[in-house]
Amino acid sequence: MSQKIAVIQYNAGNIHSVLTALQRLGFKGILTDNPEIIQSSDKVIFPGVGEARSTMNHLREKGLDEIIKTLTQPVLGICLGMQLLCKHSEEKDTDCLGIIPLEVKKFIPQQRENVPHVGWNTLLNTQNLLFEGLPENSFAYFVHSYYATLGPETIAQTDYIFPFSAAVQKDNFYATQFHPEKSGRVGEKILSNFLNIAP
Repeated sequence: MSQKIAVIQYNAGNIHSVLTALQRLGFKGILTDNPEIIQSSDKVIFPGVGEARSTMNHLREKGLDEIIKTLTQPVLGICLGMQLLCKHSEEKDTDCLGIIPLEVKKFIPQQRENVPHVGWNTLLNTQNLLFEGLPENSFAYFVHSYYATLGPETIAQTDYIFPFSAAVQKDNFYATQFHPEKSGRVGEKILSNFLNIAP
């Protein structure tokens, strides 16, 4: 039986690359902002690239902020989607969804490091079924200027200027700061693992 996979549509970039990644795995995602479709889906993916405050405002205008909080099926946040699942972002002092009780902070260069952080970094201390079948120190692709701090919800970390959460989980909510849809075979395996999580 095929899964119904909702990809939340909102004012963010990079969403179509997630749909393409799902197609490569043999799945079809439904790009939607319809609450009924989102709530009735087997899996929900909350991806995106953009700016925190305007995106949270858009989610509130559409009522999607409350819908996301009520979801009980496996949910995967990606990049901005992960940050918005957190408690608060320093990006324009934005209150986020508060599902993952971590703070999102801006990278402050210490030795002239480039911000945004763009490129491949190792995934350390991977300790979750999201990374099943992957060797420790696998590489994933990051593009971001803000990062989630470390905490009990951290299921993988990496280090750029500071150690930070590369992936987090709380209950049915999973999230990655990196882009699995742009991380080659490692990313495909992570997406596949997510799609195989039992409801």
